Amino acid sequence: MTMDIKQLAASIDQTLLKSTVGAREAREWMLKQRDAGFASLCISPFLVPAAAEVLSGTSTRVCTVVSFPLGYAASVCKADEARRLVGLGAVEIDMVMNVASALDGSWDYVRADIAEVVAATREASGGAALVKVILECAYLGGSTRVSLACKAAVEAGADFVKTSTGFGPGGATIEDVRAMRAAVGPDIGVKAAGGVRTLDDALAMLAAGANRIGASAGLEILAEFERARAQEQRG
Repeated sequence: MTMDIKQLAASIDQTLLKSTVGAREAREWMLKQRDAGFASLCISPFLVPAAAEVLSGTSTRVCTVVSFPLGYAASVCKADEARRLVGLGAVEIDMVMNVASALDGSWDYVRADIAEVVAATREASGGAALVKVILECAYLGGSTRVSLACKAAVEAGADFVKTSTGFGPGGATIEDVRAMRAAVGPDIGVKAAGGVRTLDDALAMLAAGANRIGASAGLEILAEFERARAQEQRG
């Protein structure tokens, strides 16, 4: 393996988006992740203030979700949600694309929907916060529509495109990640999320073109990396 554990950790958005996890359990979870060096902790919107407090002084960013997991909120509502969450301490916004509009070919609507969230996020953060657009690729029916969705996200000013919510009919696939990277080029981020549970899963997604991994098993992936590296060193 050519990367080290710090580089691997910095590619992971460690995720807790279960609807049944309350503030006390979530805070305990955040404290366990705090010093692992993850790119972000991606948490439910109501947990943003707690995450901002716990992660203060670390390199790990506060990430949360907008119009999750269905993406069909009105654009003005999505934008207001993003603006308010940035005000509470989020610096990365993972918004769900309007999948229904993508499926009926209403790309102008898709683009405008994303652009409204991007504008609200930029304004609220002074340009410091990132926007990732969740495409929910499993609904899109192949690389052609995935590529069109990526194009809409890039034209709307998004920083990343992301495969899936983890709550839809399928998670990240190598084929989708490759299609997304080919569509957005080298300068826009690609996040693979949904079903990435092992070190092999994570490394495969990174090799396919992802530069972020969304996973709830980040600590386990790092532990697996350490075991594999120790085995390599033993020869």
